[in-house]
Amino acid sequence: MNIVLIAPEIPHNTGAVGRLCVCLGARLHLIRPLGFSLTTSHLKRAGLDYWAHLDLSVHTTWEAFLEAENPGQLIFGSTRATQSYFDCRVAPNCTLIFGNESSGLPSEFYTRYRDDLYALPMPGRHARSHNLAMAVAAFAYEAYRQQPHAGPPS
Repeated sequence: MNIVLIAPEIPHNTGAVGRLCVCLGARLHLIRPLGFSLTTSHLKRAGLDYWAHLDLSVHTTWEAFLEAENPGQLIFGSTRATQSYFDCRVAPNCTLIFGNESSGLPSEFYTRYRDDLYALPMPGRHARSHNLAMAVAAFAYEAYRQQPHAGPPS
């Protein structure tokens, strides 16, 4: 599984997602610009001692990521999606993509990848979105659950 954060802004969230990736054996891809330095203490604190084990790639642009990685199934997490993520059939080695904390995905993605946008159900009335790290975790564990190897922790 690959997890992509496009222009992440908050080091705590990226650190938490990095830790999640280590726990799941997923690769983390960061698309520049980053709103922090990769040596930021907040980032390392959120990732704890897991950060040294993280399979991390940093790409200058989305297009550079596509060219370097040639990903298979693309799944975009967005509050602007009309499809529930729970209706998504996830392929092995999928790539889960998330925008940044303040503005989400780049505006052209909402047209370009319209059929690949999914949202987490949010029946509550007073929240406009989940925290980025929490949303990534929900998407990632549902993707993991759908894989044939999913089962009890090792």
